Amino acid sequence: MPDCTKLAVQQDDPNRKAVDDLLAKIAKNHPDGDLALVEKAYQFANRAHAGQKRRSGEPYIIHPLSVADTLADLSLDPTTIAAGLLHDCVEDIEEITTETIEQEFGSEVALLVDGVTKLSRLDFTSREEQQAESLRKMFLAMGKDIRVVLIKLADRLHNMRTLKYQKPERQLPIARETLDVYAPLAHRLGIFAIKWELEDLSLRYIDPEGFYQMVELVGAKRKEREHIVELVVEQLREQLKSAGIHCDITGRPKHLYSIYKKMKTQHKSFDQIYDLFAVRVLVDTVPDCYATLGVIHTLWTQVPNRFKDYISMPKGNMYQSLHTTVVGTTGELRGQTFEVQIRTWEMHRTAEFGIAAHWRYKEGKQADKLDDKLYWLRQILDWQNDTRDPSEFMDALRVDLFADEVFVFTPKGDVVNLPRGATPIDFAYRIHSAIGNKCVGAKINGRIVTLDTPLETGDFVEVLTSSTSHGPSRDWLKLAATAEAKSKIRSFFKREQHDENAEKGRDMLEHEAKRLGYSLGQLTRPEFLESIYRRYSLHSLDDVFVTVGFGGLSSSQIINRLAEELRKTTKAVEPPPEIKPVAPNPPKDDKRSGGHAQQGVIVEGGSGMLVRFAHCCNPLPGDDIVGYITRGRGVSVHRRDCTNMADMLLEPERFIPVRWESESGAGYEAGIRVIANDRMGLLADISVMLAQMEVPIVAVSARTDRAARQQKNTTTIDLVLAIRDTGQLEDIIKRLLRRGDIIEVFRTNS
Repeated sequence: MPDCTKLAVQQDDPNRKAVDDLLAKIAKNHPDGDLALVEKAYQFANRAHAGQKRRSGEPYIIHPLSVADTLADLSLDPTTIAAGLLHDCVEDIEEITTETIEQEFGSEVALLVDGVTKLSRLDFTSREEQQAESLRKMFLAMGKDIRVVLIKLADRLHNMRTLKYQKPERQLPIARETLDVYAPLAHRLGIFAIKWELEDLSLRYIDPEGFYQMVELVGAKRKEREHIVELVVEQLREQLKSAGIHCDITGRPKHLYSIYKKMKTQHKSFDQIYDLFAVRVLVDTVPDCYATLGVIHTLWTQVPNRFKDYISMPKGNMYQSLHTTVVGTTGELRGQTFEVQIRTWEMHRTAEFGIAAHWRYKEGKQADKLDDKLYWLRQILDWQNDTRDPSEFMDALRVDLFADEVFVFTPKGDVVNLPRGATPIDFAYRIHSAIGNKCVGAKINGRIVTLDTPLETGDFVEVLTSSTSHGPSRDWLKLAATAEAKSKIRSFFKREQHDENAEKGRDMLEHEAKRLGYSLGQLTRPEFLESIYRRYSLHSLDDVFVTVGFGGLSSSQIINRLAEELRKTTKAVEPPPEIKPVAPNPPKDDKRSGGHAQQGVIVEGGSGMLVRFAHCCNPLPGDDIVGYITRGRGVSVHRRDCTNMADMLLEPERFIPVRWESESGAGYEAGIRVIANDRMGLLADISVMLAQMEVPIVAVSARTDRAARQQKNTTTIDLVLAIRDTGQLEDIIKRLLRRGDIIEVFRTNS
């Protein structure tokens, strides 16, 4: 790798103009900013990425430069922009570590770079686990410095702008993650300029037909709408001038995804969507906002139930504005429906740039602590420690962060904002854990309701408590919509019912281990458990039992990881001298050793011996195998990495050399597990694919895992297939993974 520490500016650098423009933009926003730091970061990144290309064919440095430019557009400080230039160095270049960045640029830049560095795929058993743990790491870093997520959003924005260069099978998962995680995160932070673009870019790949239909429909009457906007702006400007209100008025079309989403959720055609554009009025003061509202309602007719006051009740992302929908009554505006948004200049800056507009840093100083405007982030930091299952973590993020909000009131009139779909249980735990734990009922608007009743904006909610209550019910975990409430309910059971949770967790782990062909004792060796303790911040096997028992981790998550540790150990065990490793599929003329073939396996010197395949590991042609002489049942053939190898090595004299008979043509049974997004016809499509490959299905079972409210379910399909060898099995797995709705495929011992 080139020496990244040399700082001489290259005069023939093709990116020099882009760098100079970036520095000029930073200097305008931060006259006293450390431009030398940004220049140094660029030179370092340019040398680090030398020779690397993006899939578009462009030099890789174009990507960090684009990220830095977006951060500069958000008026962020030089430290953040330097980190944006360096954000891929640790992830993509082995020789560069977080320590390297800290030595060259200081701890503040290193913290930001480390926060956006994804965790290695090799450390996880599935893409979902990697995604969940990388996001968990990012949120923890956000708790220390919110600028981490601003860099991540700028990074994702440029990746989405260039997504067309990715392989088709990668485009859909990236677009789906963007729409599910990053666009709503931008919404939560109030950065609408990025949110809208991420949504439109995602739609292009998630539903290409729907996207281009929107483009065509919106473009068809563009000139007509532009004329209407001009009339609205002209009439309103004249009336506000007469009222003595200084203002700036602009009109803009609604972005494509918002129209698409409204058509889908409200089951309307494009012609039934009336507010296809919005008019924005910027004024000097809050009183001017309400005065402008009066002028608008005098000029045009208000649509009932379409007025929203986000000034007196700001959204959780700090957004403030007055929204009203009106209908023209005269002239060319007669019958035209449109939305008007009214806010001050300062509110508008927040509406465009969100948290970036409020988060000010001074060079060399630590960021201030999170204030009430980031309450939702503190909640994530609180509950993420109790939500270790990757599926549950992702579901919780979608519900807590990305749902629409409802605003409800306490009996004293205080406002509480919760995600849409929240119940009185969520309200109770938002007020206080003690209120939630003692809750026995609830009233909404003075009427007693069940605890699963969804809350609506404007509801007055009263929690009924009892000092004799024994605490929450486990069923509440299904009724609560927020991760905050679920976390506090689990904490109660974790604290109050330790012994019950430990017993339940042990039973669940034993059942899962047995289902996969192991004993729990076989998997819970101290050296195997160390990886569990490190990954999940646990301290003992009892902690593992309790955590599984109260639902913090799933039994399959623990057992799969322990089984992987066992497989690593057995692979590392040297076989006794009597067993000589045999290369798979030896040449046909190698039969001169006198071995006898049964079921496609040659047993060296064992003519006439019964041969059977071990069910604990189900060896296939292509697997490295060993033979083990059983008592009365002939030779049992095992994979060399079989989980039972350690036990068999206690009697090494019972091993016998075996190898595969070349081109035996025999059929072998192999188990695979497919985890996919649930949909109609999925199993049928898989069956057709296997039939086309001439692979018989010996057995099949499927179960659907219900996801959090309003989210996609997943299905787990276990298949036993008749195949020729491991090569064919690997081909099947690769083909399955190419399908967009399949999340994970792996071989089992079934």
